Amino acid sequence: MDKLSAMQAYCRIVDRGSFTRAAEDLGVSAALLSREVSRLEASLGVALLSRTTRRMTLTEAGRTYYDEALVILQAVGSFEERIQKTAGVVSGHLKVNAPSSFGQVVVAPMLPGFCKQYPDLRVSLTLDDRVIDMVEGGFDLTLRIRSSMKDSTLRARKLGEVRVGIFASADYLARNGSPTTPEDIRHHQTCGYLLSEHLDTWDLTGPGGEISVPVDPKVRVGNSFVLVELLVAGMGLGTLPDFISGPAEEAGVLVRVLPDYALPTRAVWAVLPAGARQDGRVGAFLRALKEAISDLHS
Repeated sequence: MDKLSAMQAYCRIVDRGSFTRAAEDLGVSAALLSREVSRLEASLGVALLSRTTRRMTLTEAGRTYYDEALVILQAVGSFEERIQKTAGVVSGHLKVNAPSSFGQVVVAPMLPGFCKQYPDLRVSLTLDDRVIDMVEGGFDLTLRIRSSMKDSTLRARKLGEVRVGIFASADYLARNGSPTTPEDIRHHQTCGYLLSEHLDTWDLTGPGGEISVPVDPKVRVGNSFVLVELLVAGMGLGTLPDFISGPAEEAGVLVRVLPDYALPTRAVWAVLPAGARQDGRVGAFLRALKEAISDLHS
């Protein structure tokens, strides 16, 4: 058993509070993670998790192991980063592909500082909302925003999460009223993002539990910035990720609708071609991007 991998898997399970969600993050099956934890518990001679059909809790030993494992994993990460820097491996040409809006709002602002930190590295950033062929495009890395990554031919690493909410302009709400329950959405005009995983159905979770609301967007666009403009112009309700909605909401040009309800959280995935090795170029970029994503929610 690879103890380091087992530690990483165990910590992810604890962080996510679920074998299933941890398995989605790591790109493996929940059954595999369960066997991994069982082997870990057997090697330690103690139970780390108390599992029932409904919930999972940490034992006292499980909490101690989690706390200590985090320290070890952080130390390993710091050590690898120091080795990479002293070895001078952050050089060459890095080709990155990202969704248009995410690339402009999150990736582009971090690039100047990143390039100054690694002056021997050249970066090519391509923005495209559609899923591209990484091998054909010659990309070292592509970024995707979706609930899960199920393509077994790719290597994916989760960098962070994106929250999604419902928004409209104050003018539209003044003219049409503001929904007070998810069912009210059926009586409103909507606008949609063509490549969204929830274009025709909004799955909401809130005080009333989970509810799926069918929608039929009057206008459907392939760019998030165009969607924002439509919503600001009073064309109806629409869903936006937090990195897009934040500035518009702070400026008061968009209002959050049904603030106690949210659509499923999306993850930011870093995807490498099958068989590709994460070298110093990719590792340095992912560390910088993960920090930029973290800053969105700070």
